[in-house]
Amino acid sequence: MKRKLKEIAARIRRIWLRLLILLHPIIKWLRKLPWHKLRWMKKCNPLHYIKRIDWYIIKKFIGTYIYSIALIISISIVFDVNDNLTKFTNYHAPLRAIVFDYYANFIPYFANLFSPLFVFIAVIFFTSKLAGNSEIIAMLACGMSFKRLLRPYIISAALIALLNFYLGAYVIPKGTVVRHDFESLYKNNKKNTSASNIQLMVDKGVVAYISQYDDVHKTGFGFSLYKFENKKMVSHMTASVIQYDTISDSRYHWKARSYKIRKLKGLREEIQSGMELDTLIQMEPMDLIFSKGQQETFTSPELRQYISKQQSRGSSNVVQYEVEYHKRIASSFASFILTIIGVSLSSRKRKGGMGLYLGIGLALSFAYILLQTVCATFAINADTPPALAAWIPNILYVFIAYYCYRHAPN
Repeated sequence: MKRKLKEIAARIRRIWLRLLILLHPIIKWLRKLPWHKLRWMKKCNPLHYIKRIDWYIIKKFIGTYIYSIALIISISIVFDVNDNLTKFTNYHAPLRAIVFDYYANFIPYFANLFSPLFVFIAVIFFTSKLAGNSEIIAMLACGMSFKRLLRPYIISAALIALLNFYLGAYVIPKGTVVRHDFESLYKNNKKNTSASNIQLMVDKGVVAYISQYDDVHKTGFGFSLYKFENKKMVSHMTASVIQYDTISDSRYHWKARSYKIRKLKGLREEIQSGMELDTLIQMEPMDLIFSKGQQETFTSPELRQYISKQQSRGSSNVVQYEVEYHKRIASSFASFILTIIGVSLSSRKRKGGMGLYLGIGLALSFAYILLQTVCATFAINADTPPALAAWIPNILYVFIAYYCYRHAPN
């Protein structure tokens, strides 16, 4: 493990040095520019509008956010290790797999899942401290409006929202696949690897049926393929065994064994049979097996592609995938809403400290996470539009944020 960490550190140093070498000519060129003649460019620079007080609040916000994540995730890891230590021991899980396959993917998943909670705690904690030290009173007394005070908070919330969206849409799904594989091996959380009586539309007018499918060997038994034109069957293919070609360079390659193909041309019928046939059928193993939490293993582009493909086939089992796709976008915007609520609640100096505000912040954050889960259930079981179900928590909390903002100190 130490050797692995040293290799990673050495690789980071090499990348940093190469980057400095590449940027050195650009830096020299920038130094030679007549900056005194280009003062108008300062207004085009976004950093020109961030003052020293903004940097102060941004550093406080981001630092408290990271500190709260580290604290709560550390506690979660301790409880998780205590809960799963027996299973790790019984299934002889190697230390490297526990650290790099399980907990290295466990941390970003739960940090991103509870990011609204961490944002709220961070805002409440350090803003109450600023108010308790009369720093916010001094800012407002100098002529700074409450709207101007919100600028560094919104900038920080934007950075956190972009990070959460990138992690949730591209990074965490790949890590979730590794974590699920680890759990199936060393925690006895068996994955769904078989299905029966599968019927799906693989193309326009083409319907496939598989009596039994084994995902471990990518093999189906009792296969039939029907092709229709103008509501009339023109071709029918059967095979006792069909297997997905995992080593093929392109997708949709299947090998059919003991096959028979019937082609109907009016009153005539042509029959072709054989022992093995390489064929292209527009379906993949992921289309045949549906397991719990499968939508979390797709990146956002993969989710969008999968939803589009399943809808074109007429499949109705894509609601949870649509909810997951829209929830990743909606959860990112929650950082802005909860930040405004947190600042509005905790920027007033009161007797008794930050305890009351911290309690309100925790209650609102947990209520937001609970509302997300409830709305997702409505979409799956009550025919609520997935996009609306994902955005209902944000819509409700926008009104709360507006109310808190209107009653904030001026």
